[in-house]
Amino acid sequence: MTILDRYVLRQFVQIFLICFLSLGGLYVVIDAFQHLDSFSSYAEEKGSLLGAISEYYAYQSFDLFDRTAGILAMISAMFTVTWLQRHHELTAMMAAGISKFRSIRPILFAALAVSVLGMLNREIVIPQIRNELTRDTKDLGGSELRDLEPRFDGQTEIVLGGDKTVAKELRIVKPTFVLPDSLSKYGKQLVAENGFYLSPTADHPAGYLLDKVSVPGNINKVSSLRSEGRAVVVTRKDAPWLKPGQVFVVSQVPFELLANGSTWRRYASIGEMVRELNEPSTEPGTDLRVAVHTRILQPFMDSTMLMLGLPLMFSRRNRNVFVSIGICLLAGISFSLVTLICQSLGGLSLLRPTLAAWLPLMVFVPIAVALGHSFRT
Repeated sequence: MTILDRYVLRQFVQIFLICFLSLGGLYVVIDAFQHLDSFSSYAEEKGSLLGAISEYYAYQSFDLFDRTAGILAMISAMFTVTWLQRHHELTAMMAAGISKFRSIRPILFAALAVSVLGMLNREIVIPQIRNELTRDTKDLGGSELRDLEPRFDGQTEIVLGGDKTVAKELRIVKPTFVLPDSLSKYGKQLVAENGFYLSPTADHPAGYLLDKVSVPGNINKVSSLRSEGRAVVVTRKDAPWLKPGQVFVVSQVPFELLANGSTWRRYASIGEMVRELNEPSTEPGTDLRVAVHTRILQPFMDSTMLMLGLPLMFSRRNRNVFVSIGICLLAGISFSLVTLICQSLGGLSLLRPTLAAWLPLMVFVPIAVALGHSFRT
């Protein structure tokens, strides 16, 4: 790495950090003051108001980075080039025989590094802290009631439903499970006071433990219900580890799908989404397929956005740097808007999932290639 590379790279990193910290600070100040009462209540348990605020926004910063890394990389690249042009440093480089492309090569590598960090953040860090990310300011401790989104278990054909969920306890409040005809020997429903998600152990597979079952009323006396030779609704008569009034329902539908609904995929890794597509217990919609393709293409989309804006800074038609910055931002916004529209159409099954993910690249990559002539002039 030459002195020139280190100089340009240092400018890019400084601008990127300033932009990210400024945006993050603005978000924290506005959001924290709007929910100061919630933080104060949670601080009584945590012991410190500053500690409660710091803990919450420390987790949220990873989500903020995931949302803004691409556009911030483009903005940082634009302002780095603007800085070089304003102080005539770019002119000096070209006079020394350094091409435009060579002068901005550190910017391209830095933007690529940001894209890689964003990918690692999405695939490794965020899935590990998604429980904290799904908590809003009204449920900082994860003990408040949340809405439940009913799910159909495609493997057992049971509809998992209920009133509310409690994320911290993996609990369903007043669960109501609707049974298929093949399992309706004792009635069409299982109704209980509470339901708890249990991970697989030596005693049982993954599923939901229903406590204080009210429907059917004779749950302690009936035998387990089986489907295709395996127990699906396990009763105390066949499972001594169950207490009176309890029943265990075998299900591969994770608790996150009930508690977080469709928002879970925002914090899931590609591997988890692919496993969800291949899981017979769930019926993923086209929006999940679009999300998988979009996640795979995200680094290419970040690069396309950068190559849409950066060449405009070298266009001879736009000597005014502020006009160039405005045009660059307009190009980035247009790309993001087209991407959002395509993803929405894919989620509504108006476009095939693959086409919904690839269409923005098909439209804007040729434009980015055409604009790349400015690097050679």
